[in-house]
Amino acid sequence: MPAALLRTITLLALAALVAGCAELLPKSRTDTQAAWGSFEEARVAIERIEPYKTTRSDLMARGIGIERDPTITLLSHVDIAVRFPIGGVLRSEDVDPGIRDCLKAGKSCNAYQINVRRTSRDRVGNFWLDALRFRRQTDVTGWTFNALVLFVDDVAVYAVFGGQPAIHEVEVDRNPLGPLQGWGDWAASRALD
Repeated sequence: MPAALLRTITLLALAALVAGCAELLPKSRTDTQAAWGSFEEARVAIERIEPYKTTRSDLMARGIGIERDPTITLLSHVDIAVRFPIGGVLRSEDVDPGIRDCLKAGKSCNAYQINVRRTSRDRVGNFWLDALRFRRQTDVTGWTFNALVLFVDDVAVYAVFGGQPAIHEVEVDRNPLGPLQGWGDWAASRALD
């Protein structure tokens, strides 16, 4: 094989290796196992709850229940009372009747607190700058959803939701000295040994 052809093949292989290096950057996901694949699906599910009509078994039939959904935390009447100061709530006509009725019900009052988080963290940019710690860029995308459903006995009396329908953050870490950036901390720890 002629030397020029060998050099060309070597350069092409090296170029392919360098071009594919971005795929070597770390990626991670945070995914709460939930019945919903998007913020919109979760919103619609909570908006379908009709106060004083929807029962706990209705929600279970829709896939929302503590028996099968790890996104749900069961709150006691004490947890709910901490969130809604009883004195002001029970006397105020501006407060939703479901909240007031739940607090008046005492031990018959409980709630589902729902928290869903779906995010991806993808490192992007130059592989060599990242690997040598000169510059690391991480794109964070996804969504979060939270909801509170109050029950008196087994009837939902109040439901509200919130969250972030679209997360897009960019984290950039720059170290002008690259792998030597933390040498002062390393030297100080060695001096103390």
